Amino acid sequence: MLVDAKVELLFLPDDAAIYPRGRAASTRVEVPGVSDILCGAARPGHFRGVATVVHRLLQLVSPDVALFGKKDYQQLLVIRLMTADFGLPVEIVGIDTVRDADGLAMSSRNGYLSPEERRIAPKLYATLQALAGQIQGAPWGNIADHETQAAEQLEIAGFRPDYVSVRRQQDLAIPGPADRQLVILAAAWLGRTRLIDNLELGELKPAS
Repeated sequence: MLVDAKVELLFLPDDAAIYPRGRAASTRVEVPGVSDILCGAARPGHFRGVATVVHRLLQLVSPDVALFGKKDYQQLLVIRLMTADFGLPVEIVGIDTVRDADGLAMSSRNGYLSPEERRIAPKLYATLQALAGQIQGAPWGNIADHETQAAEQLEIAGFRPDYVSVRRQQDLAIPGPADRQLVILAAAWLGRTRLIDNLELGELKPAS
């Protein structure tokens, strides 16, 4: 795939290059707050590992630009905050999620879905789209009720939701009436596969 894309150089370090003293003994990087909510609450320590390995990678490579997909929106924000806090001279660019024709976000996890689960899986993104329409149609109604209803719809479809949550794009805090840039995030189990997705909302009208 890299040859077909005309990639000229590949840096593929092993564990010893990233963790010279071993993983357990290596210095760890943590972005508090944003790492502890949503997927961070379900996977304690996960984003500490992300921040640590990405920090190490950026130091080794010293890139001008680093590209990360928006599908894992929380991970992208953790990396952006970590980069800003350390003053690393690299531009972090978020890349829009690539989707199959039916709307399912492309992911290696999709390979674990059974044929029936694969048929159901696009309903995750469809639910986010419906929720976005509700919020944009009546900004600053009871967002919590809309979140609950969306989770219930996922359950009806066969998912086991971890969360469906509307947050501020810049820090994933719970939004208030003054916030204009929001994102809907969701994580849900379908069989043995945990799927995540998100949908950024356009500029909302001020609360009246």
